Amino acid sequence: MQDQEKIIQMFDQIAPSYDRLNRILSFGIDKSWRKYACELLIQKYINSKITIADVACGTGDMIKYWQDTAYNFGANIAKIIGIDPSEKMLEIAKKKHKNAVFIQSYASNTKLDEESCDIVSISYGLRNIVNRQEALNEFNRILKIGGYAVILEFTQRQKKGFIAKIRDFYLGKILPKIGGFISKNPSAYEYLPSSIENFVSKETLREELLLAGFEVEILKSFSFDISTLFVARKVKFTDQI
Repeated sequence: MQDQEKIIQMFDQIAPSYDRLNRILSFGIDKSWRKYACELLIQKYINSKITIADVACGTGDMIKYWQDTAYNFGANIAKIIGIDPSEKMLEIAKKKHKNAVFIQSYASNTKLDEESCDIVSISYGLRNIVNRQEALNEFNRILKIGGYAVILEFTQRQKKGFIAKIRDFYLGKILPKIGGFISKNPSAYEYLPSSIENFVSKETLREELLLAGFEVEILKSFSFDISTLFVARKVKFTDQI
């Protein structure tokens, strides 16, 4: 599935069960990954008022982690913006977060002003963007110089070892069956494991970030290489590359 509109339609269809399925299918481990990423970045801005854009925000999971982390650390989020092309996902996000701003738009065209954000985050949505390099260039455009792109994603995994076999069996065989049963949309949960399998490696994504004017400061894998965190600082404008 490489048609962007078809991917958006799929997320519209699974929106009502999306949050519940995420918790079940990840065993809740994704909470710790998100929390780690938010704490890492918020500590850089303790004495500043910041603007955060969460791209491919879905139902607003990451927005909650940014807000909770800022509160716990005494940081000040002046504005937080959720951006997603899925109307149904945004309907749920808006009900959960009354004090956030939401924009229905693509990652490659966020409709935000140049250099208007301190942090741009995207969690488990980058592999669903067909024009990925355009999206990374857009992150550069809306970030202030020195600002950060925070990416959590399922990158290509190492194939060796017993743990890798268990992981791949779960993603390839178990996850589609559970997800399809609960969501009543089997094709969506067949697409999700294949999107992980067909996504780029850590090294390739690092190169794409470099091409978009970023310097990767942190690259960290979680839980047997299932999830990867990229923290990339904007060091150049795309028109300088």
